[in-house]
Amino acid sequence: MAGVFCLGIATLDYVYSVERVPNPGEKDRARDLVVTGGGCAGSGSAAIGRLGGKAWLATRLGDDAVGDTIVGQLQQDGVDTSLSPRFPGLRSPVSSILIDAQGERMVVSYTDPKTPLSPDWLPEVLPAGCDGVLVDTRWGEGSLAALQLARKAGVPGVIDGDRQPTHPEMVTTASHVAFSEKALSEISGGQEPRAALEALARDAKNWLAVTLGPRGVLFMENGGIEHLPAFPIEAVDTLGAGDVWHGAFALALAEGQGERRAVRFASAVAAIKCTRFGGRAGTPTREEVERFLAAHP
Repeated sequence: MAGVFCLGIATLDYVYSVERVPNPGEKDRARDLVVTGGGCAGSGSAAIGRLGGKAWLATRLGDDAVGDTIVGQLQQDGVDTSLSPRFPGLRSPVSSILIDAQGERMVVSYTDPKTPLSPDWLPEVLPAGCDGVLVDTRWGEGSLAALQLARKAGVPGVIDGDRQPTHPEMVTTASHVAFSEKALSEISGGQEPRAALEALARDAKNWLAVTLGPRGVLFMENGGIEHLPAFPIEAVDTLGAGDVWHGAFALALAEGQGERRAVRFASAVAAIKCTRFGGRAGTPTREEVERFLAAHP
């Protein structure tokens, strides 16, 4: 069993299904509601657990009922939360999300401004059996420290680049960086994705990619930029798709899969998730992914 050390944000998400996002001042009724764990690293680690990997999560939580629920759900998915401290008096992160009839989302999130920034409580070495590291961009100090541990251990260090990293050295320390289209656009000053990725790749000593949702993934391969199309699905809920994509990708690398195969595996996981309402609650098992890949040769 391959293991991945994950670091970043974990939240409790209140996910509402609505026909459309209400206009300002309007009241509306939701068609459905799911209360589930979320957050980039939280959902990435949960995906790793569901896919048969070993996941450790380092995240910053309060000693409140929300934190209890976040930890409880992560542990149900097999995530080791022993490296996630509970800070007295801190409020754990929460989000309210509206999912419309087309599967698109609107997110309002809250993180306590008193959340500590110092990474001095992180372990000095990766846990035994760890074969990779996955970080998000929400806590730059911690993410940089975790990527440095990955480099020292000689294992893949992956960034979920859904936002522009607050610490630029994170990108050069990581072995693999997969940006969202929005983050890459911000970094490149608005260039279209292929041109932006080509520009970054010229001087890159690591592997770079950009996820484009229903338009697939662009990634570095053999000195150029290659494209893998997305799987054809009808999206019900895109919430958490990028998070589980990165979790699956990091696990595939930890298992020794090559980048192209890892991209395809991660894209299958995200595609299945998008066909199910409820954020990361729709993350598939390994068996479901294998059946899906066999049906889409």
